[in-house]
Amino acid sequence: MENALLIALSRQTVMERHMEVIANNIANSSTPGFKGEQLMFVEYLAQTAGGEEASYVQDLALVRNYGEGKLVETGNKLDLAIHGKGWFVVDTPEQRAYTRNGHFTLNERGEIVTPDGHPVLSAAGTPITLLPEDTNVEISGDGTISTANGIRGRLDIVSFQDEHALDKAANSLFVTDAVPDRALSARVVQGMVEGSNVEPIVEVSNMIVALRSYQSAQEVILGDDGLLRQAIEVLTDQQA
Repeated sequence: MENALLIALSRQTVMERHMEVIANNIANSSTPGFKGEQLMFVEYLAQTAGGEEASYVQDLALVRNYGEGKLVETGNKLDLAIHGKGWFVVDTPEQRAYTRNGHFTLNERGEIVTPDGHPVLSAAGTPITLLPEDTNVEISGDGTISTANGIRGRLDIVSFQDEHALDKAANSLFVTDAVPDRALSARVVQGMVEGSNVEPIVEVSNMIVALRSYQSAQEVILGDDGLLRQAIEVLTDQQA
């Protein structure tokens, strides 16, 4: 009886964590550059005190989907999307970071920055600055930024052999100690941003399945709890 309770509790614990991941996906379904996540869980066997094997559930890892999200047209000249495998390089106070959220603006110094004010780096490893007189900003597929006054630099677009080496940071940024390569096959698209790759309908379906699984485990716990109460009552009557 106790083993059944522990098995059901392990299932509920994993489903609760699974629900948190799903809820986070849904909450970020409209966040540019967001990459959906999925909890991997497995069954594992453990030997009980009576020598029997009990089947428990354990969350194994959090897997991120790095697939490309839909490109959304904005018409903003500094909104950029990457079509293909590639990442913008961002300079943060802690270290270099990488993002696919290309909703960029200019700061007070004329530097191209992320929504949080982090400079977007050029292929030379420096921020890209636009002057007040720089009009007709055009950004080509390879990331070259041109204005009416000439070329202002080229965005550093990089790729990774193993994108799962990237660790999630805040605000659609990712960090890693892995050395990136130049993204030769990626193409920059001006006037668009990459949306989240989360499919809300799929996530809602996943949430319903997780909720039913949680409720099923709850029924097992309540059933065993009732049996335990009955056993206690019988023993109490016998001793009376």
